[in-house]
Amino acid sequence: MFADNAKIFIKSGKGGDGHVSFRKELFVPAGGPDGGDGGKGGDIIFEVDPGLNTLTDFRHVRKYVARDGEQGGKKRCHGANAENLVIKVPEGTVIKDFETGKVIADMSGENKRETILRGGKGGLGNMNFATPTMQAPKYAQPGQQGHELWVQLELKVIADVGLVGFPNVGKSTLLSRVSNAKPKIANYHFTTLNPHLGVVDLDGGAGFVMADIPGLIEGASQGIGLGHDFLRHIERCRVLVHVVDAAGTEGRDPIADIRAINAELEAYNPDLLKRPMVIAANKIDAVYSEDEDPVEILKQEFEPEGIKVFPISAVSGKGVKELLYAVYELLKTVNLDPVIFEKEFEIEYAGDRNLPYTVEQNEDGEFVVEGPRIEKMLGYTNLESEKGFQFFQKFLKENGILDELEAAGIKEGDTVRMYGLAFDYYK
Repeated sequence: MFADNAKIFIKSGKGGDGHVSFRKELFVPAGGPDGGDGGKGGDIIFEVDPGLNTLTDFRHVRKYVARDGEQGGKKRCHGANAENLVIKVPEGTVIKDFETGKVIADMSGENKRETILRGGKGGLGNMNFATPTMQAPKYAQPGQQGHELWVQLELKVIADVGLVGFPNVGKSTLLSRVSNAKPKIANYHFTTLNPHLGVVDLDGGAGFVMADIPGLIEGASQGIGLGHDFLRHIERCRVLVHVVDAAGTEGRDPIADIRAINAELEAYNPDLLKRPMVIAANKIDAVYSEDEDPVEILKQEFEPEGIKVFPISAVSGKGVKELLYAVYELLKTVNLDPVIFEKEFEIEYAGDRNLPYTVEQNEDGEFVVEGPRIEKMLGYTNLESEKGFQFFQKFLKENGILDELEAAGIKEGDTVRMYGLAFDYYK
């Protein structure tokens, strides 16, 4: 079975404990402390493996624990750092905190490798604690504990164009005709479980990636059947192609089918209906009605809404070229950057809350907030996106920075500067 989501447990390694020991040398009756530091615990790292296209492996192994760092030794010997645990995932995998459902990382685009949990730092040996008044410390620092987390992995297919439609309307046949994909095709009343990707090559070196999204059913947005498993793949597609059986060979009403699928898309994620759409009125070679033209009925219903209708036969290829070039022109009108899901959840480490920052007012009356804690947060936050900016504001509020600005006398309309970025303050 195709696996596109999995729940797993991850835990980074504990830092090795610092060591307590004293030099024992001939003719040196009271040697000083020489206990070494512990090694760092292993990180949990996720890495994209181009050879993977499912999350099946995570159905069998659900627990991933990195090794602990080695304890420090005598004679100032530093304990060995533990090896990092690298977990391989297919491109397009979104890692979420299981409890909150918030995005930790999206393994897509340029993000091929990311440390999700840092290993604990090694503890200091007793040689670090000698002072003029305490020359023989009999204690050392324990290593920091590792961090653990239940995460949800979701594989969201990366494609420019998504084919959507009820089962058995001809999506797989269309994909196999226009690309190098070879999906299994049969006249089934149930649907295949795995999305198929194909590269569509057009004249002049143009082209795009198309995905056959497994057939949806009514109630999919409520999780009926495998609804959520299918719908999540549509989230990355920039253009949607509704494939319908214009001939009604199975007694289905193509207009009702399109309305039903759009309702499921809207219930799952309203933004999906903002994507450009076209309708592929398939199986026109099986239309025998002399009274009315089903393609014309589809055009009258949907083209006033800006959704163009293209009559095609995926079997014979009739009308397919016109459909593909229309889709290609639509793609030119939308953002070409891949859909990447913004980070919404930051792993908090004990040391992070101790990172300093300052809030000061400069000579121009502007408020300047800076320090390693602020710099670190800005390094992983995309302020260009709405979600990223919401995350930024939440960080300032939860960490007391807004309170400190108000205590410093900030008023509405004042300017706040952070590492080259300027913001106007409003309550």
